[in-house]
Amino acid sequence: MKAAIYTLGCKVNQYESQALGELLAQNGYTLTDSHGDADIYIINSCTVTAEADRKTRQHVRKFKREHPDSIVVLTGCMPQAFPEDAAALAEADIIIGNKNSGRLLELLDTFQKFGSRVVQIAPHETGEAFSSTVISAFEERTRAFVKIQDGCNRFCSYCIIPYARGRVRSKPLEDIRAELSALAANGYREVVLVGINLSSYGQDSSRSFAEAVELACSVEGISRVRLGSLEPDHLTDAVLERLAKCEKLCPQFHLSLQSGCDRTLKAMNRHYTAAEFRALCEKLRRLFPDCTLSTDIMVGFCGERDEDFEESLAFAREIGFEKIHVFPYSVRTGTRAEKMGDHLPKSVKEERAAKMLALGKELRSAYLEAQIGKTEDVLFEGRQKNGCWTGCTANYTPVRVQSSAALTGKILPARITGAVEDKWCDGELKNEN
Repeated sequence: MKAAIYTLGCKVNQYESQALGELLAQNGYTLTDSHGDADIYIINSCTVTAEADRKTRQHVRKFKREHPDSIVVLTGCMPQAFPEDAAALAEADIIIGNKNSGRLLELLDTFQKFGSRVVQIAPHETGEAFSSTVISAFEERTRAFVKIQDGCNRFCSYCIIPYARGRVRSKPLEDIRAELSALAANGYREVVLVGINLSSYGQDSSRSFAEAVELACSVEGISRVRLGSLEPDHLTDAVLERLAKCEKLCPQFHLSLQSGCDRTLKAMNRHYTAAEFRALCEKLRRLFPDCTLSTDIMVGFCGERDEDFEESLAFAREIGFEKIHVFPYSVRTGTRAEKMGDHLPKSVKEERAAKMLALGKELRSAYLEAQIGKTEDVLFEGRQKNGCWTGCTANYTPVRVQSSAALTGKILPARITGAVEDKWCDGELKNEN
């Protein structure tokens, strides 16, 4: 049977889709693209925003409408957080949460034998162990995401994720080493360590986040180790000093800011102030020369005044992020923020998002322009239709070059010769050997 997986959401979801794909392939299923014909369509959902839920519903209905005789499976965060809403999606034949997605094969067999709709959403429990799924390959040919952490204990007032993912739990170090060794043996040069709250790794055990990064950097065959999104208050001086000694660690840090206004940060139940975040950025730039700092910023949170937004906008400019992801606040049922009141009109949120996006584009363009003249090692990932080879530097600057040689998987020095707006840098190879 042919199975297709459609993934919504974060790098953790992408990792888990890869793991599901490998499980299916190992048990006789043929994986195919979700745009083609398949016997089974699996939607691995995200629920971080109301828009993510809308897209999930849209794709469940789309696959059943276009392929009425196929089996449609809904899994991931949306059914885990909102089981009743998920069960109401009549177009889904099998509904499972992320807690018990490993039962997919069993439930497919049950549905095919009896033809009865299956809804199995097991709740997360305090103290549950990390589900140590492993992968041996990834859909990208040169970079692989590796999930080492799951869950979150923070309960930010706007966020549904602790309900969708449960409490913090960490992959055992021996499992991380084995997984990375297998990926290295299969030719992967770069790995990205990911988690729901990545920097909380080890809070459920005697291990630490720095220890996991050090282990990853020690694996033979892995040339680069990159980190997923990080919570600012987990990056203590002791952690940073250990990370700075990891030669393979890429100097690129995605720090989840959410707001540069202390009043808004407090309402969000974030665990730092703007001053503490600024100090962290200064430390990172001191310890990791030429590092890039990117962030997430939410606009239009309930009760955010004009002056609060302007303070956040000014703070983002002051820090000079190399990239900003902007999100208008989205009400999530069941969170504290839902009951706070003072929700802003959509038009206000859209106006503020446009201003923050404009700043992000300005900062990104300035950063790429500042790279001109530098020579950096680039891990090349593929070739565009126009013949250019594309890849990223250690600090995740996108670079494209012209070359007649096959460059996929190679790490080569390139001199950056130009920048195209806020999109990428052009370069020329210094050495192809």
